[in-house]
Formats: sequence, C-alpha cells, structure tokens
Amino acid sequence: MKKSLHFFLAALLVFSFVASQAIAKDLTAKDFVDVAKKSIHEISVSEAKVLLDKGGHIFLDCREPKEFKMGHVPGAINIPRGLIEFKVGKKIPEKNARIIIYCKKGGRGCLACCTLCKMGYHSAVNMAGGWVAWEKAGYPVE
Repeated sequence: MKKSLHFFLAALLVFSFVASQAIAKDLTAKDFVDVAKKSIHEISVSEAKVLLDKGGHIFLDCREPKEFKMGHVPGAINIPRGLIEFKVGKKIPEKNARIIIYCKKGGRGCLACCTLCKMGYHSAVNMAGGWVAWEKAGYPVE
C-alpha cells in the first residue's frame, strides 16, 4: 500500500510540475488567436456577402474608429475590440442576434467573436480574412 501511495504522490508531483511549466509559458498574440479560433465559427467573405444581401445580420466592425471611417461593410456598426465587453450590450441588446464580426485581417475578429460567445451571443461568427479579404473580393464598401 505504501509503495502505491508513494508512486501516486510522485506521479502527482511530476504532473504538477509539467502542468505548471505549460501554464508558465508566455503567450503571444498568435497563441491567443489560435485558441480563440478553436472555439468560434468562421465564414468566408463570399458567405458573408450572401448574408449581407439576404439581410437580417448585423455586421460588427471591431477595428478602431479611424479604420472604420476609412471604409467598412455597408451598414456595419463599429465597436472597437478593446471596448466590446462594455458597449455591445447597448448596441446589440438581443443575445440571439446574428452577428458577423470582422477586423482588418481576422485576428481581432476571432478574439472579439470568442468574447461575444462567452457573453452569450451564440450566433456570432467571424468573417475570415476580414476587411482586407472583403475589399480584395471587390464587394461594396461605405
């Protein structure tokens, strides 16, 4: 019995050490985006364009106001990613709203989408490729 208890404690100690080393790793912005991507749904710009034409979806631009003023998806609202937790409830009070989030290239959009999903906006999706892909496709802009 003592041997198995010692083995268990040794194994627990090794596991704790390994787990603490994994937690201690400094994460990069890419690491955060990669983790967020695993928990959200993304759509292509062509799918987003179909949904824009269909109507009934809110396009949420999470870039900074200066970026938004330089051009955005027609009808989009702007809530910068850094303020999303504080402003989304006022601008989009309906948690069942169908939201298409985008940023410049996709990273901030992934993080914002992950945040919205955690806040109960389960119909939020990220537009892969962001504003750059939208413009490259030649879709309409405001």
